[in-house]
Amino acid sequence: MTDTSDTSEFAALLREMESYAAEHHVPIINENGRKVFLSVIRELRPHRVLEIGTAIGYSALLLAANGAEDARVTTLELSEERAALARAFIARSPYADRIELLQGDAGELLTELTGKYDFVFIDAAKGQYVDYFEKIQPLLTEDATIVADNVLFRGYVMGTEKAPRRYRTIVKRLRQYIELTSHAAGYTTEIFARGDGLAVSRRHAVHPEDER
Repeated sequence: MTDTSDTSEFAALLREMESYAAEHHVPIINENGRKVFLSVIRELRPHRVLEIGTAIGYSALLLAANGAEDARVTTLELSEERAALARAFIARSPYADRIELLQGDAGELLTELTGKYDFVFIDAAKGQYVDYFEKIQPLLTEDATIVADNVLFRGYVMGTEKAPRRYRTIVKRLRQYIELTSHAAGYTTEIFARGDGLAVSRRHAVHPEDER
């Protein structure tokens, strides 16, 4: 079931993308996490959005469709193949002129962007979440919201089951991300367990002395 109130053609496009992602094992925000994701977007109605991790463009389209009427999305994707596929899907949507896709390494691209963004969605390399969080700080409005997907990573991050060896570095770094965002000056973070875990970090204005 697709969460959108837009045209039937757009809803059909989203369903096609969901089917493609399932068939080709492309990670997009799952149905349970999507409900929380959409509720946050619809509450905030952001105007300028930054997405780290485009995949096939699914969440970029949700952001454009459910943000403010003048919402513009800048989305970053490492894979040339996925970026090309995302551009093809986005071109078929009503939001093609409001989404800018930049292909390259997010860690590098973030140092080249100019802000300000009032909403950031992080859904890329899990081991780089802390780095992404630090690099986006100069790009944010005072009341920006940062949403990070997969922060509970299959239940290993906050669960009692020990992660398999191949996942231990990811789990460790996601724990560091949760710790960082939970205690960062000027942020309030809430973790939603639906899906694979969404961390919603809301920024509020702080005095310079509070950031020391």
